[in-house]
Amino acid sequence: MFRAILVTQWKWTRTTALLATVAAFSIPVASLQSARDADTPLEFISRMQAWGIGYALLAAGVGLLVALAAWGHDHQGRHVYALSLPVSRQRYALLRYGAGATYLVPAIIAVLIGSLVVIATGAIPQGLHAFPIALTLRFGLAALVAYSVFFAIGAGTTRTAAAVLALIAVVLFAQFVISASGVQFDLLRYVADGLFGTGGVLSVFSGRWMLVDV
Repeated sequence: MFRAILVTQWKWTRTTALLATVAAFSIPVASLQSARDADTPLEFISRMQAWGIGYALLAAGVGLLVALAAWGHDHQGRHVYALSLPVSRQRYALLRYGAGATYLVPAIIAVLIGSLVVIATGAIPQGLHAFPIALTLRFGLAALVAYSVFFAIGAGTTRTAAAVLALIAVVLFAQFVISASGVQFDLLRYVADGLFGTGGVLSVFSGRWMLVDV
């Protein structure tokens, strides 16, 4: 059954997976192109670092789109197909999750290949070191975290999605009320620190994404 789900999900995910793979390979190469003519190693690192946000955005984007593709057709068909299968809802969701996670792999491998190409050029200044494995593992973890979060949201009903949007709206409205009241408290920053700060569920996205460093 997993093979059947894998094949059908490929039809819904292939465009996203292919584009993400091309982008994942291109980011390390493009970052090198922007840094090749740097005058000093410090400038080289700075230019490479400017592309770091690209890894985080791509990991979040591919995780989101693959997760949405995993449940899109089920929602359109009102889950009739899922209910007609001789498996439990939990097992079906697990099969869907595994199939979708499989299509994150090409982009992850592309990051590694792109990073190795950068190293193979020999353009990295003396005294600097490349960290292709660490960068690839972080990208893979970030993509998996994003995929897992959005997969969990997508697996629910439209009421679940509405509840998540309502929670976001409540936080924004609360920040508006706090600001209008003249109280010096940044709720959005507090929430962001909780999510992206040390120990936060999305902390893998924060910090520096560096292929080359000292």
